[in-house]
Amino acid sequence: MKGTSLSGVERDALRGRSITIHSPATVANMVCGFDVLGFAVQEPYDIMRIGFSENKGVTIINEDEYDLPTKPEDNVAGAALLAMMEELEEGIGFELRINKQIKPGSGVGSSAASAAGAVVAANRLLGERFTKEDLVRFAMNGEKVASGVKHADNIAPCIYGGVTLIRSIFPLDIVPLHAPPLYVSIVHPQIEVRTSDARGILKQQVQLKDAIRQWGNIAGLVAGLLKNDYALIGRSLEDVLIEPVRSILIPDFEEIKKRSKDAGALGGGISGSGPSIFMLSKDEQTARLVEQEMKAVYARLLLDHHTYVTTINMEGVKFIG
Repeated sequence: MKGTSLSGVERDALRGRSITIHSPATVANMVCGFDVLGFAVQEPYDIMRIGFSENKGVTIINEDEYDLPTKPEDNVAGAALLAMMEELEEGIGFELRINKQIKPGSGVGSSAASAAGAVVAANRLLGERFTKEDLVRFAMNGEKVASGVKHADNIAPCIYGGVTLIRSIFPLDIVPLHAPPLYVSIVHPQIEVRTSDARGILKQQVQLKDAIRQWGNIAGLVAGLLKNDYALIGRSLEDVLIEPVRSILIPDFEEIKKRSKDAGALGGGISGSGPSIFMLSKDEQTARLVEQEMKAVYARLLLDHHTYVTTINMEGVKFIG
């Protein structure tokens, strides 16, 4: 959507306006769908406020403890906004305040929440000038700052809500998917796994037999979601390509996975690039039991951790003021 311009009257109307949002955490890959599947969750979420600024460009103010870069080019939210502003004919300015509740490096889409939240809020401030697909395209510039790669498996569900399939990046083709009611148990051991590092250890070539098995699981997972078939969803939550490599970065990953499934979880695995682990369950009672098993494993290791029991967020970024 090139060449979108603001009239003088429109710019005057923006002065003094600001918008506050909750931008949700997301789970990317969904075990077998590396870089192509993801879903948003109800919590945790970042709190962001954006307003029109008298100064051109992007001003970033951190309201949290993480001391992230405030230079727009080096900040995921700033990079996303700059990409959006390149498609506005007349220069404007934004002031963005970020209170991150999603810890950077947690594996639940911290960078995506900031990048997606910034452009969704700015778009509302601008009178919804851009489509959701445009917003994904802008926000992917933030993911490139974070990991060196423009990927959308966290960005798309954050903006669209629910579960999304990224059929293609170039050209961008996003398919929102139906999903039955699912409860999500997440454990975040308090260690950091950088997305760029987790990508760096991956094999660049795979055997055909493994690729075939992975394709079957991705197709089975999508079919299970669309058919409300919990058994098929559970059978398809298997990753033979990425998880065997990345799991070595996460303490007692296999133990948590086994104990969670023994407690009744449908299945699950690494959230994004880790270190968080997620498990899907049919009901809240099971999800709570899974959470207790997760806690027990890391309590035994004396490893600090946070847990969440939540559901799939069908709305995505939420406007709160």
